[in-house]
Amino acid sequence: MMNFNLPFPRPARMGLPLVLAAALGGCALFAPAPDLSQRVSHVEIPAVWQRDAPQTPAQTPELQELARWWQRLEDPLLNELIERGLSSAPDVRAAQARLRQVRASRDATASGWFPGLSFSSGASRSPGNGAATRTNYSAGFDASWEPDIFGGVRHAVSGAESDLAAQLARLEDVQVTLAAEIARNYVEYRATQERLEIAHRNTASQQETLNITRWRAEAGLVTQLDVEQGRAALEQTRATIPTLEHTLTTSGHSLEILLGLPPDSLALQLAPPRSLPEAPQSIAIGIPSEALRRRPDVRAAEQSLLAETARVHERVAARYPSLRLSGHFGWQGDSFSSLGDPSTIVRSLAASLAATLFDGGRIRSQIESQDAAQEQALISYEQSLLTALGDVENALSAYATGRRRQENRLQAADAARNAAQMANQMYQSGLADFQKVLDTQRTLLSAEDSLVVSQSDILTSVIQLYKSLGGGWESTPDASADADAPQSPLPQ
Repeated sequence: MMNFNLPFPRPARMGLPLVLAAALGGCALFAPAPDLSQRVSHVEIPAVWQRDAPQTPAQTPELQELARWWQRLEDPLLNELIERGLSSAPDVRAAQARLRQVRASRDATASGWFPGLSFSSGASRSPGNGAATRTNYSAGFDASWEPDIFGGVRHAVSGAESDLAAQLARLEDVQVTLAAEIARNYVEYRATQERLEIAHRNTASQQETLNITRWRAEAGLVTQLDVEQGRAALEQTRATIPTLEHTLTTSGHSLEILLGLPPDSLALQLAPPRSLPEAPQSIAIGIPSEALRRRPDVRAAEQSLLAETARVHERVAARYPSLRLSGHFGWQGDSFSSLGDPSTIVRSLAASLAATLFDGGRIRSQIESQDAAQEQALISYEQSLLTALGDVENALSAYATGRRRQENRLQAADAARNAAQMANQMYQSGLADFQKVLDTQRTLLSAEDSLVVSQSDILTSVIQLYKSLGGGWESTPDASADADAPQSPLPQ
């Protein structure tokens, strides 16, 4: 065995492992702090919308109009269903429960600002002189506090506040989505009702035509071929009715599920036929930056980004020493009755300073992990901005093209009705063959059905436009007070 005499005094040799550990890069005090100053969103927000809007682009939307946009459709039953859903739907109640959970978590994190105080009492027995035993009684208060010198608790609370603001925005997003889904399913239900009425009306018309054809065949004016063609056309129209009835049933059930009701609970309310609501001719959409500030999903992504950023600073603060203050005040005596006597008072006050010198890279890894989480939150935030812009542009495009398509289908339905009437008259007068009657009846059925579908599509695009603008929720003073958070990075 070879012995080496290190040319260092004994105290220096005792500290040598710490020096070597720091040199190997495991010293927590030297864990690098990431530079977040250059990590910002590069998504450019346009000044105006690119698609044609159903109003002047610079028009500022009224908050009440956006918050209760469905009232512009002027359908009392739709208003009732949406208001009911926003107050008691399962999705809303679940989001409210998550909000309470996050609020409690925020309060637990904020408790780190304050000292802790506890009370304890006890009794112990120990051998005394000789064979006798001695009983000691004690009672007292213990206090401890860790001042937030380097901001760890402050950043943790800031992150928790942003989490709460994000969850509040998610609740509002649930409300926005729920209102739009209720309206969309309601429009689909009413449109299906109208399509069913058209199918029944055409069935009755074709049945009447078939009866006339049978009389003419019995009189020898037409052949049996016309009768069979008329019967085939009638049965084809009848075959569309079960499909429409199934669609009507599923639309009603979808509404009931959204509201948290068992199937067929709304059957009596929905059964009376009503025409489709009239789509508004103008919608105050404002400018892109206003829409982005109002959209709950964008604000939720923004607050999540702020929360992850605060947690990066919280991890960085773990590199620095922590100061802990503690104190004890109580009584200690050889009988329970003596507790409280001034002679049995015991007290102490202590302070300790602790710092992590070597942790094998744990703090460094936690900082790097949180830095990556913050970058992911930034990317999600940028994606939410792009999605929001795309949603509005798509809804504007759907609204504009839907208006043009509806005008064409109005003209087509009017022409088809005239053609069917003239063909039927000419057939009964012997001036046209039966094939023209069948062709015009099929065209009329298709034109009227397509017209209802186009009206439904316009309403759906209006609903989607209001949803994409962030309409369908109202902030309350209590909610705003709970959602205090760092300033929004969205353009002002």
